[in-house]
Amino acid sequence: MASTSDIKNGLCIKHNHKLVQVIEFQHVKPGKGPAFVRTKLKGIEDGRVVDHTFPSGHKIEIVRIENRTYQYLYKEADGYHFMNNDTYEQIYIEGHMISKPEFMKEGQNCTIIFHAEEELPLLVEQPQFLATEVTYTEPGIKGDTATNTMKPATIETGAEVRVPLFIDTGDKIKVDIQKGIYVERIKS
Repeated sequence: MASTSDIKNGLCIKHNHKLVQVIEFQHVKPGKGPAFVRTKLKGIEDGRVVDHTFPSGHKIEIVRIENRTYQYLYKEADGYHFMNNDTYEQIYIEGHMISKPEFMKEGQNCTIIFHAEEELPLLVEQPQFLATEVTYTEPGIKGDTATNTMKPATIETGAEVRVPLFIDTGDKIKVDIQKGIYVERIKS
C-alpha cells in the first residue's frame, strides 16, 4: 500500500470503493496541527469532481490503468464496437461508458482506459475536436457573417449543433465534442 506522499497528478486510486483520478493536490503543513494533503479527485466512471482532504501518511490504494488507442467501427443496439489499432482485436463497449456518443464518427480514433490488472475497460475518451460534414441545415445567406446569430444543423453523426448563418449543407466544420458546439469552418 502507498501513502499520501506518493500522490501525484494523474494517479488513479481507489477511494470510497470507487476509482478516482487525482486532478490536483497540495501538501499543506500548517503552523499548528498535523500536516494534510488537499486533493481534487475525478471519478473514472461518472466524471464527477470532488474535493477531499487526506491526513498526512494516510494509506491509499493505487490502481494501475492503461490508455490504449482504438478505432470506432460501428454502433449496435445499446453498445459500440471498437478495434485495437495494433492487434486488430475488437471490443464491445456499452453506451454509458462514452460521455458524448452522439459525436462518435466511424473510423475515429479514441482512447479507452483499461483497469490494467483486470483487463476491464473503464471509460472511452474521445478527441477534443471532430472534423465533420454538415448533412442538413437551412440555406445560408451570403455575406451574413457580421452577426452572432446561429441556426441548427445536423452533422454526419446524426447530432445537431448550432452553426452560424453562413454555413450550408455540405460544408465541413470543426466541432468541440466536450461542449457540443461549432468551432470553425474547415477550408477545403
